[in-house]
Amino acid sequence: MTFGARALIRLGALRHNFKVIRSAAPDSKIMAVIKANAYGHGMLAVAKSLPEVDAFAVARMSEAIQLRDSGVAVPIVLLSGVCSKQDLLLAMDRDFQPVVHTQEQIELLASCTEGGVSIWLKFDTGMSRLGFAPDDAHELIERVRELPAVRQLGLMTHLANADVLESDATVAQLKRFRHFIADFDGAVSIANSPAIFGWPEVSGAISGANCERWIRPGLALYGISPFPDKTGTDLGLKPVMQFEARLIAVKSLSKDARVGYGGVYQCAADTVMGVISTGYGDGYSRQFRTGTPVLMNGRKVPLIGNVSMDMIAVDLGTGAQDRIGDIATLWGDGLPVEEVAPWANAITYELVCGISNREASVIAD
Repeated sequence: MTFGARALIRLGALRHNFKVIRSAAPDSKIMAVIKANAYGHGMLAVAKSLPEVDAFAVARMSEAIQLRDSGVAVPIVLLSGVCSKQDLLLAMDRDFQPVVHTQEQIELLASCTEGGVSIWLKFDTGMSRLGFAPDDAHELIERVRELPAVRQLGLMTHLANADVLESDATVAQLKRFRHFIADFDGAVSIANSPAIFGWPEVSGAISGANCERWIRPGLALYGISPFPDKTGTDLGLKPVMQFEARLIAVKSLSKDARVGYGGVYQCAADTVMGVISTGYGDGYSRQFRTGTPVLMNGRKVPLIGNVSMDMIAVDLGTGAQDRIGDIATLWGDGLPVEEVAPWANAITYELVCGISNREASVIAD
């Protein structure tokens, strides 16, 4: 059967990226972030392709339950924590590890006198989102360790600006975190994808002799660079997702012909137009503007006119030999998603997470 737009997910590239990340932080345990359906790549397929991972991290309880029910046995961290006694008891029962970032969550833990759970205490060192104030760290750590329900305690924070190398904000966050982990004898996690590849200072921040270092790669797992001026290939990574569609029509256009809804594009000269079977119904953003590159038979051709629900038009150029049924790459090998995203004023996360799976992703090795 022919297909419209689909994501081809290459698990061999995923495993390659995992090895690159392991090499970048050989002394750290890896907590692979697979929330939001593994950034659009398929959570279960990704999880089952990483047998060497030390833990997975998700954002929602429903994601954690799905992983456990599919047979995933390694630790699963709930990055958003729990909001009710019922969820906390479920975390205990299914051996999930909630992140604790509010006083209310500590009170939930204090209300449990039976059972046990491993938790991550999160501190806000500069993200100003989730987490406790660093000044309260020593008191909180002491209190949480005394709670009968807490079996094991880890500490984490999240870097807000690590994709900007030599950022003063990141230096300040590292300083705040280092202040209270130096004498901590448990698991500590700070490094996201940009920190793993761009901030060797992060390892130095975890200076306690008894600390167990954990990194939290997300975007880099999928072969995408966290830095605005680099692609995953520059970091030795391979794109896991190939988003592709079919050429469904080829048509000659005369100079001054207008293309698509609103006729916003007008041909500057005679040309050959191609119509490709993707649109915002598939997750190809309507924000993509004329000029967005599409890879067709090894060459980049520009999008012309507005993106429709099911179709886009491209300028194949005079003398084009492309045929109906040819595959167009919207992003992937030869056309990194990092190159495409700015054309929609988007970040790479939005594009890969936004795939609608109108046609099921194809999983390949």
